[in-house]
Amino acid sequence: MMRALLLAIWMFLGAGQVWADCAADQVRLRGGFGEIAFQVDLADTPKTRSRGLMFREHMARGDGMLFIYDKPQRATFWMKNTLIPLDMIFADKTGVISRIHRGAIPHDTTLIDGGDQVFVVLEINAGLADRYGLRQGDQMQHPAFAQGPAAWPC
Repeated sequence: MMRALLLAIWMFLGAGQVWADCAADQVRLRGGFGEIAFQVDLADTPKTRSRGLMFREHMARGDGMLFIYDKPQRATFWMKNTLIPLDMIFADKTGVISRIHRGAIPHDTTLIDGGDQVFVVLEINAGLADRYGLRQGDQMQHPAFAQGPAAWPC
């Protein structure tokens, strides 16, 4: 009984606020499936974007990496030196998902083209885009979209 009361107090005082606010280390997605969130590492400099998830041997199910560009552009990726299979979710400046590449193969040097006007790319473990039902047109929420008219503002 005491545990339930403490949990209720914690949720009332803190957890709701954490979920409601945008955080740099979290990406939220919404669509016909509802809402989900991923804890992310940021790749927002040329150096961090070029390294990405290379050489990482494991990534927890609820984790990912968010690549953020200075401005919308053509974005291409490859999997050289990447050890885990990934789903890549490409979104425009407003946070609307424009393309999803499912099941990128470790070590593959074939270019994966996200298209034009890509502003962010979310990499998550392969299979999760299908498991959660992510689709083109779904929306992301993150502070990176604060500079323009976001589809799902913070």
